[in-house]
This record gives sequence, structure tokens and C-alpha cells, in this order.
Amino acid sequence: MPIREQWRSRWGFVFAAAGSAVGLGNLWGFAYRASEGGGAAFLLLYILIVLVVCLPVLVAEMVLGRSTGSSSLVAPAKAAGSRWGVMGWLFVIAPLGIGSYYAVLMGWTLDTFFHSLFVGLPADKTEAAAFFGSISSGGSVLIGQIISLVLTAIVVVAGVRGGIERLTRWCMPILFILLLGLAFWASTLSGALEGYKALLSWDGSEFFKPSTVRNAFAQAFFSLSLGIGIMITYASYLGRQNKLPKEAIAVASLDTAVGLLAGLMIFPIMFSFGLNESISESTIGALFIALPAGLGTIGITGRIVAVIFFALAYIAAITSSISLLEVPVSSVMDRLGWNRTKSVIGVTFLLFLLGLPSAFDINFLDKTDKIVGQLLLILGGFLLSIFLGWVIPRKFDEDLSNSNSSLRVRRYLKFMLRWVSPPIIACGFIVSLIDLFQNWSS
Repeated sequence: MPIREQWRSRWGFVFAAAGSAVGLGNLWGFAYRASEGGGAAFLLLYILIVLVVCLPVLVAEMVLGRSTGSSSLVAPAKAAGSRWGVMGWLFVIAPLGIGSYYAVLMGWTLDTFFHSLFVGLPADKTEAAAFFGSISSGGSVLIGQIISLVLTAIVVVAGVRGGIERLTRWCMPILFILLLGLAFWASTLSGALEGYKALLSWDGSEFFKPSTVRNAFAQAFFSLSLGIGIMITYASYLGRQNKLPKEAIAVASLDTAVGLLAGLMIFPIMFSFGLNESISESTIGALFIALPAGLGTIGITGRIVAVIFFALAYIAAITSSISLLEVPVSSVMDRLGWNRTKSVIGVTFLLFLLGLPSAFDINFLDKTDKIVGQLLLILGGFLLSIFLGWVIPRKFDEDLSNSNSSLRVRRYLKFMLRWVSPPIIACGFIVSLIDLFQNWSS
């Protein structure tokens, strides 16, 4: 077996892990779910889920990856025997499912960026809808999908240090600078105050609605890349000196900060241009139709903002897509013994084939996102909490002890993984499942 690569530095890992978490699902999905789930009620529930449930599960994923030094496919069986190999397959199926339609979304984002830069913005929603129809059908959608897959593959084939770490160390600071700039600009708009009020408005009844619960769980797990094998794979490249609870807090903090900043940017823009109803109606419609149409009403300033915004969105998307590709690539390398280049080519071609139904059917894409991007992630988080809390608790404690995590921290995390995270995640999964199928049947 070849020597496994390691991150060059602690911040290399943190930026890569945060880059995986900070994608289109966080940049735009946060605002969409906040508007759909009742503003402040969603925010509070989301933060509680991150602090109480997700942080222990995030540490658990990192422990499983580092302690085994293996990909997400191999790690469960290596840690507890072959009967747990099925769980490893879940951590490969989920990133393949998400990666298949994620490349399609990236293609739409790239097309919109180039159109904003070289052609201009649509004059109204009708023109914007016509443009989106042109980029989401026919050969155009395949070109965007292929370009995005190829760019992702180029980064991953360069390896952990030369590709993933190098890209995220540059992209994450750029992403934050652009996001801060856009959030500041949005604060100067005439409808900014109304947007902030909508984002932070409180309605206690929303807190217990099934849709709010589902959105909060989906946002927390998707934006932190939990239950999908990414953190297992990334942590397998960590050294023993890294204190995993610290790394988990850093990743979760960066991710939550981006989500909040995105909300502080999106809500003022939508309310200023009278597009507030578009936020909760459709993620795709608001992002690729309503937003360009709204920015198009303010001339050159709107065009500049659109170029920056879609550049920001694509940067966020590619830092996530490389993690979605790295998981199956690492698994193929571990299981079949292929080299990195051969594994990247094979998995990239598979993702292209899996993404064809989403490329030609938006409804298929939406349903795949709901099932794979929400339910499977929550299920994966539940299995991980059981696995690390009950099946291999000694390995969990030993790994954290070897990196000098305090006894108090280890006891707290084990308690949460055993007694708190599993029942809460199970309830969240059941509520999400029921609410999702009720929405589909209505």
C-alpha cells in the first residue's frame, strides 16, 4: 500500500473541510430554508442542532477517519469488522448521488456568470426565465456539467496537498472577502431593513412545524457535510497531533458564519427588488431567474454585483464538488488499489452518467436532492452516532486521548453520542421523512 498523503498544515485541513461545507447549499440554501421555515425560529433550531447534535457527530466522523487511516468505504469495516461494511457503502452512495446533480447546478452557475459578464442581465422575469430555459436544456446543460466535472477532476487528480489543499487555501479567503463585500453592499439598499426583519422575525409556532424541523436538520447536515463520508475521508489524511474537537469547532464556525452572511446578503437584495416571495417559492427559480432579473433593474451596478455573486457561488460550489469526488476516488483507491489518476477518471465518468437524468429533468434533480441530500445524510449521522458511541467507544476515546483532548471533553462527547444525538437525529429523520412525503403527495 502506498503511503497515505497528509495535509500540509492544520489550516489546510480546516479550509478544505470548511470548503466542503460551504457550497451552494449553504450560500443560497440557508436563505431559502430560513424564509420557508419562519426566519428566527429556523435560525434558532438550526444553531441548536449544530451545537447539540452535529458537533459530536462531526468529531465522530473525524475520529473514524483518522483512527483507521482509510476512506469512508473501508473505515467502518476496518474499525469494527466486515458486518459493518454496508455502512461504508452508504458513505459512497450519498456523495455519488449528490455529486451527480451538483455538477449540473455548477454548470448553470457558470453559464449565468459568463452571461452576466459578457452579455448582460435580463430586463425582466420573462427574459430571465427564457435564459434559464436555454441553459437548463439541450446541449448547453451538458457542456456546463462536463466543464464543472473536468475542473473538479483536475483539482482532485493533483492530490490532497497539491490539489485540494492548495485550491481551498486560496479560494476560502477569496470567498469570505467577496461575501463580506456583497453583504456590505446589500446593507446599503433601500429594502435592507425589511430584509433583516424578515430574516430575524420570530413566530413561535414555526419552531415546531415539521417543515421547519426538516429544513433545519437538512441545512445543518448538508452544510456541514455530515453523514456523507467526506469528513471521514478528509480526516484520514490528518496527523495524530490534530485536536479534533478544535478542528470541528473551527469548521462549524466558518460554515455557520457563511450561512449567516449569505442570509444578510440575500434577504436585503430580495426585499429591495420586491422579490421576497421568490425566496421561498423555489431555490432554483430564485437563484437563476428572480435574482438576475432584480439586479438587472439597476443597470451597471447590478451587472457588477451579479458577476461577483455568481463568481462567489461557483468558487463555493467547486470547493464542495472536490470533496464529493474525493470520497469515491479515495474509496476506489483503497478497495481496488487503483492509482489516483485512474480512479479520478473512472469516478468522474460515472458521475457524468449518473447526472444525465438530473441534467434533463429538473423535477428528478429536485427529488434526488431531497432524498440523497437530506434523508441519507441524516440517516448517516444517526448511524455514525450509534457506531462511535456504542460499537467502538474505546477506539473513539483512545484516538482523542492520543491527541491530548481533555478527559472532560472526551466524556462530554461520548455522552452526547450515546444518549443525546441518536434520539434527536432519529426524531429529525422521522419528521423529515413524513413531511417530505406529505409534500409530494399533496
